[in-house]
Amino acid sequence: MRASTMYRYVDGEPAAALLERRWFAAFKAASEVRTECEALLEAMAITQAAWNRARAQLSELESLRDALGEELEVLEQRDLQMSAA
Repeated sequence: MRASTMYRYVDGEPAAALLERRWFAAFKAASEVRTECEALLEAMAITQAAWNRARAQLSELESLRDALGEELEVLEQRDLQMSAA
């Protein structure tokens, strides 16, 4: 219901005045919650982007760790062979 529609019903009756106050209170509450929803949506987008970056970095670091681990194994095997000879 729009404010212009509400004015038709306000003719000085207590019930109409109460209805108008309730409508404006509901309108204000809905506006506040809409603002909160928009802020939360933005926060979720920022969080999602940060999570995606962190997962990509984790993947790169795990690959590097695995590659370095393989190189260490090769060096250890070489050292064992040299010390056994």
